[in-house]
Amino acid sequence: MYVLSLQLSSGLGISSVLNGMVGSAMALDLAKSHNVSLSDNNLESLNKIKSQDNSISIHQLDVQDKIALQEWIKPADIVLLAVPGFLGYDALETIIEAGKNVVDISFSPENVLELNNLAQQKNVIAVVDAGVAPGIPNYLLGYYNTKMDIHAFEYCVGGLPKNPTPPFYYKAPFSPIDVIEEYTRPARMMIDGKLVTKPALSEIETITFEECGALEAFNTDGLRSILLTMNHIPNMKEKTLRYPKHASLMKDYKEKGLFNAENINDTSEKLFKEWKLKENEEEFTIMDILIEGKENRIEYHLYDEFNIESNTTSMARTTGYTATATINLILDTLWTNKGVFPPETIGEKEQCLDYILSYLSNRNISITKK
Repeated sequence: MYVLSLQLSSGLGISSVLNGMVGSAMALDLAKSHNVSLSDNNLESLNKIKSQDNSISIHQLDVQDKIALQEWIKPADIVLLAVPGFLGYDALETIIEAGKNVVDISFSPENVLELNNLAQQKNVIAVVDAGVAPGIPNYLLGYYNTKMDIHAFEYCVGGLPKNPTPPFYYKAPFSPIDVIEEYTRPARMMIDGKLVTKPALSEIETITFEECGALEAFNTDGLRSILLTMNHIPNMKEKTLRYPKHASLMKDYKEKGLFNAENINDTSEKLFKEWKLKENEEEFTIMDILIEGKENRIEYHLYDEFNIESNTTSMARTTGYTATATINLILDTLWTNKGVFPPETIGEKEQCLDYILSYLSNRNISITKK
């Protein structure tokens, strides 16, 4: 029996973005200690991953074929779901209906917590948003929420090339459609105890980092489940980091209607080519996290670069290994409650947070407390 199956299929040509980076990192990491079966709609991508570890079983599959998906995961003890966001909710629902435990990093726009009753009925553990962000900040917030009266929570995060070039000064470490979603979906946040919505790409501010110099931070809709699970915290926001000039260019794209429904396919296809990381192109992931109370101010910093030894991008490592840590956490029975859970709920259990941080540290991903 396969200990787990990874479902990376998108049914679209963009699936290779996941497979070449995040999907490959997850599959190879898990194959070190588990039997892994991997599926995707792109056979070439599957063969490329298998060539790196012949123990991985591969299967060509379209995630939108619910019957085929449920049949394929029958032998699995647990499933890892990583598809573009617009496919995530339906795929997650199909996996839960099949009675399989699942970790999901698809970041679908729908409220996946609505599947909680179904997961409980099916006796399933489903952990969602278990990537770098959402993911790591959620785990930390959940833990500190049990230790202090939090008045403010915010984080900024970005995955960027080390050598940016005009006009975009950006390369996408994951699906361009999901990046565009960040630029178009209104950003929800908590301000003085009230839920407030502001345009994506708004309130641009410059933040200088020791590792990479000045970056621009702007509003995006990254709080997701935290707006529901932690709505007692009066001030919360999330921002995305990019090099200067990128946000203004994306605003221009938005104003010209290039992200509208009738143009989105053409735009994403063009940006896929422009934003695609070259093989072995150096990049990094950077994140600052702030958790603040009346008497406590907790700050964490993450900086991770392309790993030459394993030939893995920082975004693949930070996102993928957070997901594989969560898979192993469930397999090691540190979390046994049934239902749909975001990481902040699991992080309330100190043993779970320690497990995630230790797992990442063992893979040379350092999350330092300032």
